[in-house]
Amino acid sequence: MRLLRTLTLVCEVTDGSSTSPRLRRATSTGEGGRGLFLVAQLAHRWGTRYIREGKVIWAEQPVPDAERADRSPQ
Repeated sequence: MRLLRTLTLVCEVTDGSSTSPRLRRATSTGEGGRGLFLVAQLAHRWGTRYIREGKVIWAEQPVPDAERADRSPQ
């Protein structure tokens, strides 16, 4: 896992498989199928890029303006 913070916060997770990720509907008793669904619901943007060792799934969130947040009344 890697976090990158600039104007946005990007979380990257590396997976050794080159299989394309896909959204699935999890069953109430199933142990899989929720991760990518949660990412898709919560992230501003998300995607996949392929690398020699498999793939990287990334999710992006906006970062509030830290300077403006520091000046706001508490």
